[in-house]
Amino acid sequence: MAAPTPQTEPAQLIVGDSAKWLKSLPDYLPQDGWQLTYTLVNADATINFTANSQDDEYLVNVAPAVTGAWASGAYTWRASVSKTDETHTVASGTLTIAPAFGAAALDARSFARVALANVEAYLANPQNLTSASYEIQGRKLQRIGIPELLSLRDRYKAEVLREEAAERMARGLPDRRRVMVRFGP
Repeated sequence: MAAPTPQTEPAQLIVGDSAKWLKSLPDYLPQDGWQLTYTLVNADATINFTANSQDDEYLVNVAPAVTGAWASGAYTWRASVSKTDETHTVASGTLTIAPAFGAAALDARSFARVALANVEAYLANPQNLTSASYEIQGRKLQRIGIPELLSLRDRYKAEVLREEAAERMARGLPDRRRVMVRFGP
């Protein structure tokens, strides 16, 4: 059994997934010659696609092969209908296009985890130019002294431990930082 088709624009799409929904516009019926077009824009990209008519509604059905070429990010969108010499904006909003998990550039680590890994890489091998050129708080690692790097490492390690504790608590697991002690016989 197929899932029902949503009746509104999504708040999030995923690169490489189907984008499908129905849009009902009683004042601009497809059989009267109206065409529904969506435009998504952000600072880096513009995406356009057109809905097909389905009875008294418009069906948006963008194939995975098409969405697979879309750039991830936050977008502002507008839906407009047009016919002959008329165009009207009928809806607008925002949505996020999330990257596919298979994307090579996807790094889901938090800033603290990335910074900790880079500080530790530099401390392990100061000749490592990849980590030496990494920027933390607007400063390059190659210009930060060892005592300050050790302080940064400790601070980011504590932040990563807080993140891990929050993740465990969200899953209903105990906080590993808490030590339970019982006094008595």
